[in-house]
Amino acid sequence: MRRALRIALSSYVANGLSAAFGLLLISTLVHQLLGPLAAAAATVGVIVVVPPDQPAPRRGKFWHLLPAAVIGPPLFFAVQAVHADPWRLAAVLVTATFLAFLGAAWGRRGLPISISIMFAMIFSMAVPPLRGEQTALSTTLYFTIGAAAYPIYATIKNALLNARFRVLALAETLFAMAQLMRTQALQFTAPWALGPDGQPPLLGRLLRQQAAFADQLQAARDLLLESPRTARRQQLAGMLMQVLDMRDHLVACELDLEAVKAHPQNTYVLESLRAELDALAGGVEQLADALLLGRIPMSPIGSRSLPTTRVTDDAGADGQAAGVSGSPSPHLLARALVSRVGYIHEEVRRLAQLARGEAQPNLAFIHAMWQAFVSPTAWSWRPFLSLWRWDAPPLRHAIRAALAIGTGQAISLALPWGTHDYWILLTIVVVLRGSLAQTLERRNSRVAGTLLGCLLASAILSAHPPLVVLVLTVTLAQGIAHAFAIKRYLVTAVAATVLALLQAHLLNASVNPSFEVAERIADTLIGVGIAWAFSYVLPSWERTQLPSLVARVLRAQGLHAQQALALGQLQAVDNAVELGWRLARREAYDSLSALVQAAQRALSEPRAVRPPLEHLERMLAHSYQLLAQLTAVKTMLLQRRGRLKVEQLQSPLQQAAQAIAATLSATGETPTAQAGAFESPGAVDLPDPLQEDLSPWLLRRLRLAQDIAQKLRADARGVVQASGR
Repeated sequence: MRRALRIALSSYVANGLSAAFGLLLISTLVHQLLGPLAAAAATVGVIVVVPPDQPAPRRGKFWHLLPAAVIGPPLFFAVQAVHADPWRLAAVLVTATFLAFLGAAWGRRGLPISISIMFAMIFSMAVPPLRGEQTALSTTLYFTIGAAAYPIYATIKNALLNARFRVLALAETLFAMAQLMRTQALQFTAPWALGPDGQPPLLGRLLRQQAAFADQLQAARDLLLESPRTARRQQLAGMLMQVLDMRDHLVACELDLEAVKAHPQNTYVLESLRAELDALAGGVEQLADALLLGRIPMSPIGSRSLPTTRVTDDAGADGQAAGVSGSPSPHLLARALVSRVGYIHEEVRRLAQLARGEAQPNLAFIHAMWQAFVSPTAWSWRPFLSLWRWDAPPLRHAIRAALAIGTGQAISLALPWGTHDYWILLTIVVVLRGSLAQTLERRNSRVAGTLLGCLLASAILSAHPPLVVLVLTVTLAQGIAHAFAIKRYLVTAVAATVLALLQAHLLNASVNPSFEVAERIADTLIGVGIAWAFSYVLPSWERTQLPSLVARVLRAQGLHAQQALALGQLQAVDNAVELGWRLARREAYDSLSALVQAAQRALSEPRAVRPPLEHLERMLAHSYQLLAQLTAVKTMLLQRRGRLKVEQLQSPLQQAAQAIAATLSATGETPTAQAGAFESPGAVDLPDPLQEDLSPWLLRRLRLAQDIAQKLRADARGVVQASGR
């Protein structure tokens, strides 16, 4: 019930239902003013413009929806004008499909526009054959009314719901953070045994969640950091900044974990830490639930009952002897792990204080940084001009989609039925994606959703509901289909099938509903078959994209090392220094997210073209380890500066930053030593990390970070070489 409530109150459901209300409002107004035929065409215009409408900042919202509203009507009219001529219709469809799918050059911003353009053509085919140019012009005019009215409605709606969308974006980010915390907690007590891929069994799951969390964070940044002028906006933005710091400390919990788990005397400590992290995750979820319901959150569950005393007692006098020569003892590593979980506890407590109004966010920092962290809203021609090379994935996908649409149109004309020939084309558009993995996922969801939707539509029609119930059901189906199009396409497929069958029944009640259901299933199977087959035409395998992704990761890691170890952190932290580090940190996580997603997609590719996943997994693991080491250093510099010998650390910090950057930017053979690299002073007895001077611990982190950078560079070379370049 709690999970269902969270879904019902989510931002995507709120956006989908508000879009459905806009559809109902515009179609009703047009129906009252111009009649039912005009309302039907205007409804199609609204449906065409809806896909790009997602929760977004107020700035640039109208301009984001405008391309679909401008490009859609001419294509709608073109299809209307040539609908009776199969050859001219095929020429329009293939040419426009190629141009529409070039929108993938703009990434996630461009793909919904591509879908809208395709919907404009395909839904135009749903209009019965017309006679005379004037009729086509009239229908297109009504279509244009709906297409032009919805961006205005969506802009107003987005502004009115902006405050709610901000809260929901933060709540969904907190839920994702709690999930990460629970997975990390499992790492504390999971058996220390390597999986078939040579990595800890939970590592892959943690990497996937980290990648999804990075995407969620950027969506939240775009909403929460836009114009934080009011006290409420500043409060939510401050909470988001707190979540970012929590992620850093959570990543740092991976440090030395295998060494701590290798000693049985640390079992109690690890079990206690897992329980504490689970409790903190529960507190974060309670905080997110309170945001969803508009309540003042309770204090988090975490009690800071960390087992510091038991660690000392278990270690005893032989604790140091248990360690490897030149390495800290297991009990000291366990105490350091306790300290890092303590940092997370402090961040959660601070988060709750911000939510309850008991603490104030750093307003100067929020005002200084917000513009640097939100995504650009202006359209640029640069992506379009840069895709005209044969190996560009958007260009190959556009060619692939055009060929698939042409094939689908030819098959639809040859079928013995043909009542809804556009159903095959619609299936191709929504199933065929830029990668094989995404296409297979859409294929399975489309088939299962169509079958379930047909059963549901049959049940609704067999009850012979009144007209008003059918209209409201169609409106609700449109809202659900739009709400889950990105989050869970299976739900969208079910809702879209119900929508299509009920609309077909409303337009032509004399047709047997059983035939409509059978035709829908047959057309869906044909459409997914075509999309699946053409996903192997001019494919863009992930291994061809890996060299650029690997290079991006290395650049981002090197820049992050330079910013995290900057000497400016030893003085008072100003906004300029902090901003540079946070920007570098975001790019480091985003680059890793892109690489993790590429590795996930590669799992669905044929084995013959699959990239070297074992090298890739090691590279990802070492990348997060390097982030963890640098996060630990950064935490000492920012939060434990009073326990450092600052004058002795300036040179080691500078040398380590230069060495890591040089290692990650090196070409050819992986260097074994870099000029000016910081060298450890040798084996020293490390002090208690909870009580004494932390300078030796910081020096150890610097040495380990350089070692990991060497391994990361070697992993990167292995990935690139095994990918065929």
